[in-house]
Amino acid sequence: MRLDANLHFDRLLEVPALAREAEALGFDGIWTHETRHDPFLPLALAAEHTRQITLGTGVAIAFARSPTAIAYTAWDLAAAAPGRVILGLGTQVKAHIERRFGMPWDPPVPKLRETVEAIRAVWACWQLGNRLNYRGRFFKLTLMSPFFDPGPIPDPRIPIVLAGVNPPLARLAGEVGDGFFVHPFHTPRYLREVLLPAIEAGARKAGRSRKDLTIVGSVFVITGRDEAEMQGMREFVRAQVAFYGSTPSYRRVWSLHGWEAIGETLSALAARGRWEEMPSQVPDDILEAFAIIAPPEAVWERVQAVYEGLLDRVILYRPFQLQDRDLWERILSARR
Repeated sequence: MRLDANLHFDRLLEVPALAREAEALGFDGIWTHETRHDPFLPLALAAEHTRQITLGTGVAIAFARSPTAIAYTAWDLAAAAPGRVILGLGTQVKAHIERRFGMPWDPPVPKLRETVEAIRAVWACWQLGNRLNYRGRFFKLTLMSPFFDPGPIPDPRIPIVLAGVNPPLARLAGEVGDGFFVHPFHTPRYLREVLLPAIEAGARKAGRSRKDLTIVGSVFVITGRDEAEMQGMREFVRAQVAFYGSTPSYRRVWSLHGWEAIGETLSALAARGRWEEMPSQVPDDILEAFAIIAPPEAVWERVQAVYEGLLDRVILYRPFQLQDRDLWERILSARR
């Protein structure tokens, strides 16, 4: 199992130092996400300032971009960091696609399938000289003149991992992806009983198996150098569980455990903009179902105990920042 860092920064110029530090400390990979910043730009800087560490988007929003635009960006990153780039793609939800990105919302599973197919068609055009002729329900790509063709790169293998919370996207990842990115709003039971069977069903449909895929998971972790920091992280994670848990389309996670009422309450509070009231709806016993809770030296042991056989790569859902170097050293020391 690989252990990766969740790259966190306020300004792009902070990224080189963060990337170098993550590699020096012994993380296997660093991941960016599309919240307050573009997910690709920091990886370009990280590619220049590292040599071995994996660079992944966890995730980039597929429906905010055309497949060709995604293909260009990932291709350039792969040329800069051969064999080190993982393209993580997610759909987001309808409100964000339409109202934050100003893009059309279409049925997510068939559109994401076409996105992956179209990206790979563009890559095959550049690497192999194939004529670009992708025709689908949502995308039609038939033009790639030499002036716009960047040409082949030394290592064109760019794994595509697809993110999701519910079984349809998990099945799609098993069928057409190189892996699945598990959203932090999950429990180990939900991963074991709902997501992995769906991934495996998709893989069987494509004549593959679980071992052909990489399962990446963003995992809530509550740890700290002292009790005060532990308590601060506990409340941070509680707020994150409440925020994600307010999303109606994520309700299935609550339902598996018989906690539907909490999801409904959170959705109602979010709809009224009563964000400050939401964390109190997540009691300690439920919080503990979502999070790894351990002192720094025991985090890795706990991660292994909970996720061995479920995840291939673990991203600790705690911002990786330089001022926490001593904490990360204590966490990573258990792996040496």
